[in-house]
Amino acid sequence: MKRILFFPALFFLATSALVLGQGQGQIAERSETMPAKNPHLGNKESIRNGMILYRWRCGECHGLDATGYRGPDLTAALAGGMPDERLFRTIRLGVPGTEMPASNSPDDELLQLIAYLRSMNSVSQTEAPSGNVEHGQQLFNTNCTSCHRIGTKGGHLGPDLSRIGTARSRAALVREIRSPSEVILPGYETVNITTKDGQKIRGTKKGEDVFSIQVMDTRERLQGYLKSNVEVQYDKASLMPAYSTQRLSDTDLNDLIGYLTTLRGATPAAQ
Repeated sequence: MKRILFFPALFFLATSALVLGQGQGQIAERSETMPAKNPHLGNKESIRNGMILYRWRCGECHGLDATGYRGPDLTAALAGGMPDERLFRTIRLGVPGTEMPASNSPDDELLQLIAYLRSMNSVSQTEAPSGNVEHGQQLFNTNCTSCHRIGTKGGHLGPDLSRIGTARSRAALVREIRSPSEVILPGYETVNITTKDGQKIRGTKKGEDVFSIQVMDTRERLQGYLKSNVEVQYDKASLMPAYSTQRLSDTDLNDLIGYLTTLRGATPAAQ
């Protein structure tokens, strides 16, 4: 049995070594800031190499589909507007106080990783949106704007969706609308605060340390509390309700997603 397991592992390491070797002699620098240009964006071979590097180094924490596991959902971060320069610097320097380590890999490997992540849930710029986009916009205005923003309009309790159409797949959008509690992004975790006088506050966690916690309540007020003065309960359920077929039909869901796929960072149509 040990011999049988050994050969797949050896193949994986050999494949990874091949990918790493392809970068030698090209870009050996190890910069803290991203080079001016990423030559790997849109390159099929580079994206394949980036996929192997990602699965080897990142998949255990961020999930093989990059939608989050022990680490945050990277597809949502990119869809939310994270620039490549920030992503590069995060991979290079890590995140102090978390399980995200710094990387000493050559710039070229980090650039291939970024090219792969950018390709994962990309939506064709020429692909026509499905469903009735106008009706989907009406559904969004009725059900979503109290928590989500597009441009300068909407709420702050949920993620900004101004660019959601640039990097979010249809499958990911369906999952997050039908089952929003499956993956909750950092900064949007649900917490319940109870003060000593019995006051109850429900909202999303925006910051926390050993002694204090900062939340945005459901009225979008940012508040900070000393943990010694309150009881804090962490809730695994998202503040966003699950939109089942009884609440949102498949036809309406198709229209809503059709509208969301048109959101690519440009000024939205008048609402």
